[in-house]
Amino acid sequence: MLQRPKLREAHESPRITSDLGDLRFRSLLSHDDWAALPQGTRRRFSKRVADGKTVVYAGEVVETEMNFAGWVFAQIARLAGGPLPLYRDAHVPAVVSVTEDMKNGGQIWTRVYTRRSGFPQVIHSSKRFAGKTGLEEHVGHGVGMALRVERNGAALVFRSANYFFRAGSLRLVLPDWLTPGALTVTHAEEGDARFSFRLEIVHPVFGPIIRQFATFHEVMS
Repeated sequence: MLQRPKLREAHESPRITSDLGDLRFRSLLSHDDWAALPQGTRRRFSKRVADGKTVVYAGEVVETEMNFAGWVFAQIARLAGGPLPLYRDAHVPAVVSVTEDMKNGGQIWTRVYTRRSGFPQVIHSSKRFAGKTGLEEHVGHGVGMALRVERNGAALVFRSANYFFRAGSLRLVLPDWLTPGALTVTHAEEGDARFSFRLEIVHPVFGPIIRQFATFHEVMS
């Protein structure tokens, strides 16, 4: 059985080097799992975005599906910054930008999803290399989730371990009934320098409530 890689301690400085790039995602997988990922994926998640640099990916939302329960949870999540898809628009432009979170030592991800009518949906989140799983995503107003990172075939997968609320030194893990369910994000190569982003949320009672599939390519780094 592969040994789980040692996570970076909270007091350690982020592992970003000028010669090797950003090693923080790499440290969340075993050596064999990281080596088995496609070169494009390894390069993308080793890209150094410190010192004010920004990486921009452009593409399209191919499809978004949600049932009534998914729509309700997406509306409730607006209280925490609106991190879930709100609309079912398909084949609309999307842009993702990534830059360093200089305050917290993580990365700021900004996603812009165009709509066929009205203003686009903009989602901000901060990925922080912290906690028991080694990675957390904070979406605003103290709400976040711990993520487990793993390899599934040639894809890089992020799975929710728990959702939490944080206020100062207070941190509370949210009960399942207060969450939308188990979240899985799959990052996979699609050829022609493109990659896909697949989001799925499965509620323990209502089943799959939200699914989204989008493709992107790098336009600036």
